[in-house]
Amino acid sequence: MVKESEVLHIAELADIGISSPELGKFTEQFNSIIEYFDILDTLEITESLERPLVNVFREDEITPCLSQEDALKNSHAPEDGYIRAPKVI
Repeated sequence: MVKESEVLHIAELADIGISSPELGKFTEQFNSIIEYFDILDTLEITESLERPLVNVFREDEITPCLSQEDALKNSHAPEDGYIRAPKVI
């Protein structure tokens, strides 16, 4: 069971301000979540939880890219074949 002092400690670690009226509600919600984990701990696993690895990435395909001239068309002030950007300090 989670105590109010533990909820305050967690809120401090997360840099979340919890008012006194909210403290009771948050403590109740934490305990409700812990109860769900207790239910999950009682379940018996009859089969393996491992799943086969599946590659979700597409194959690399060589496609034509923009020419330097086309890439610079939308630039306001290209300089020496490059896009000129404002200085960042």
